[in-house]
Amino acid sequence: MKKQRTALITGGAGFIGSHLSDRLLSLGYKLIILDDLSTGNKENISHIINLPDVSFVKGTVLNKNLVLRLAKKSDIIFHLAAAVGVKLVTDQPLESLLSNVEGTHIALEVARSRGIPILITSSSEVYGKNPNIPFSEDADRHYGSVYNERWGYALSKTVDEFLAICFWRQYKTPVVTVRLFNTVGPRQTGKYGMVIPRFISQAIKNEPITVYGDGTQSRCFCHVKDIVESLVALIDCPAAYGEIVNLGSSEPVTMNDLAKKIKLLVKSSSPIIKISYEKAYNSTFEDMKERIPNTSKASKLVGFKARQGLDQILNSSISFFKDLSEESGEVI
Repeated sequence: MKKQRTALITGGAGFIGSHLSDRLLSLGYKLIILDDLSTGNKENISHIINLPDVSFVKGTVLNKNLVLRLAKKSDIIFHLAAAVGVKLVTDQPLESLLSNVEGTHIALEVARSRGIPILITSSSEVYGKNPNIPFSEDADRHYGSVYNERWGYALSKTVDEFLAICFWRQYKTPVVTVRLFNTVGPRQTGKYGMVIPRFISQAIKNEPITVYGDGTQSRCFCHVKDIVESLVALIDCPAAYGEIVNLGSSEPVTMNDLAKKIKLLVKSSSPIIKISYEKAYNSTFEDMKERIPNTSKASKLVGFKARQGLDQILNSSISFFKDLSEESGEVI
């Protein structure tokens, strides 16, 4: 009889972490979910937290002794704990920098000491202002001034990637690093600057839908279920160890068109207005015009494909927000 595997998920009460938990449970895993609930939410895992195969521990990945203790009961580690969202990064640059780099170093050290596979989540932010679209994993980076907090976040995720590569090359720690592009779906909050939940919440309330900048900047949005399926596949793919892998959709939409589409789907009376980056964030903020991933490596390794289109993604998120509103008796 095949032994039941146990997965340790740092940041497991977050948006992506909770969906990853659902996917792993459906595959028969036991789970140890570690989250300090600074940006994660226990509500995200309320439907699974009392299951016999799920253990939730409130704590930080910066506590090495705690992570090591939990890893001793685990067969694999998914390291998702990190600073999330543009707003949080610009509001708390020091905390974001330290939690990203120190947390990843601890997670890798623990995986190395245990000799177990680990998956590290990075971000499309690492590409910076590189204008060469689509982005391939070996592309150059082009960052702005050190005075801009956003580039500090991008550099912290770059350090995470270098750490992962060093652990693979020096210790043969079985590690795969995944660069996530804009991942969206139910349970995502707009609290930390995520654009789709922010637009949807504004549209449901018939409040102004606030587009930052001129609205011509574009992004590619991928449903979280497509992402987590490949996270699980990649950690069990030896050919991916020591590699960096893009995951995301390659169909861009401008923020202007996204706002119009959400307004239409919600049947909202919201006006769409423009707000400067200076007003939304601060005077040093810089944005990238577009981000499109080359996902051929992920496709070759594990058959990755962004299966859900933008309308499907938006409708699932809209339904989630409307359900929340009905449950709470308030417009979320």
